[in-house]
Amino acid sequence: MKTFSDLIEEVQKPGLCQRCGGCVAFCTAINYGALELDEEGKPRLKSAENCVGGGLCYSICPETHELDEEVKKLVNWNAPMGRVLDAFVARAINPAVQERATDGGGVTALLLHLFDKGLIDGAIVTKETGLFQRSPWLASTREEIMESAGFHFDASHGLTLFSELYSTYSPTVVKVGYMGAKRLDRVAFVGSPCQVNTIRRIQALGMEPSNAITIVFGLFCTGNFMFGPDERSRLEKIGRFQWKEVDKINVKEDLMIHLHNNEVRHISLDQIDFMKRHACRYCSDYSAEYADLSFGGLGAPEGWTTVITRSPLGRTVLTDALGGSIENYSHKRNPLLATDVLAKAMEWSDKKKQSAKINRHERKILD
Repeated sequence: MKTFSDLIEEVQKPGLCQRCGGCVAFCTAINYGALELDEEGKPRLKSAENCVGGGLCYSICPETHELDEEVKKLVNWNAPMGRVLDAFVARAINPAVQERATDGGGVTALLLHLFDKGLIDGAIVTKETGLFQRSPWLASTREEIMESAGFHFDASHGLTLFSELYSTYSPTVVKVGYMGAKRLDRVAFVGSPCQVNTIRRIQALGMEPSNAITIVFGLFCTGNFMFGPDERSRLEKIGRFQWKEVDKINVKEDLMIHLHNNEVRHISLDQIDFMKRHACRYCSDYSAEYADLSFGGLGAPEGWTTVITRSPLGRTVLTDALGGSIENYSHKRNPLLATDVLAKAMEWSDKKKQSAKINRHERKILD
């Protein structure tokens, strides 16, 4: 039986750890308390005495691939991009949600819809805490869900900390371990593909606290980026802007820097490859294939969200919200848009899979 020490040797040391926090969250949820995250977001042993050596932390790590078949069976996964029931292009109806949102506010609008109808009593999301910095957050009120919307900048809390390393990644899975403390038993989860993967592994094992996760929202992801002092300086030169001018950022086909004067600077993803987290180079999931609903701006008009329904639950939630909390892009305006965005998502999904395959092969050669 493999344990946490094997996880360190096989995943963390080779640079494959996605820092999703799943191993720590699980250990916290069942009150072992043997693991914690270090300052860089990597798992480490907190208390050897509390570690029972059961190996579950190893099993739920996406990089060990121990539960791949169980997870695929759980979500009825199929090639080439996971289960796909429908594709929509939607946005929030509420102007306040639209204003805060990055891509039309579809995720926030659906979370609020579920909360207002009493179908969830909380959501694991991320909250903006500074420049290029978001932290995992267990939102348990309507106001807290609203605060999690979008990715905007407040120059007053970030520019003074330029020596710090910022990242677009936030380990939301770690908050799973704290649901019991807030006495929440119907929680929506929002996360990147690797985080969704971890949640499904915990569910496949049927272990606490997976029964409290009622629906899983996944986000399209080309990779997450690190913004250290050198990276920020280089990006300023590439995009010809200064951080004090930035209002918000977004990633679609490229990196979009929205400035206070309403200008938008577009930077190709190839140009910012030097900022991508090392482990992201080996990830093959672009569209959160194990989610109930997947969201992203790819292919959608500005201010709209591409939504892929993957499960009957996801389809029901979206259908129920249409016309009330969210609106669908008019079929008359572009009858082929839903088909086009799905094709675009499949294209980017295949591109990420092929890139990960090449990178893993090259790593094996170097090893």
